[in-house]
Amino acid sequence: MFFKKFLYYINPLNLFKKDEEAGLNLRMMHGINKISFLAFVMCLGVMLYRWWARS
Repeated sequence: MFFKKFLYYINPLNLFKKDEEAGLNLRMMHGINKISFLAFVMCLGVMLYRWWARS
């Protein structure tokens, strides 16, 4: 279940996909969640790169 949702968030085709039955507030909340998740993954990548570069 976790990996399924993880792959859904990483897929660039799903970033701008509109959910027709969701209201405006719910769509905005999901958009902000996707942005924060992508920022987290990018920061994790930077941290891993810095750790690898120091070794």
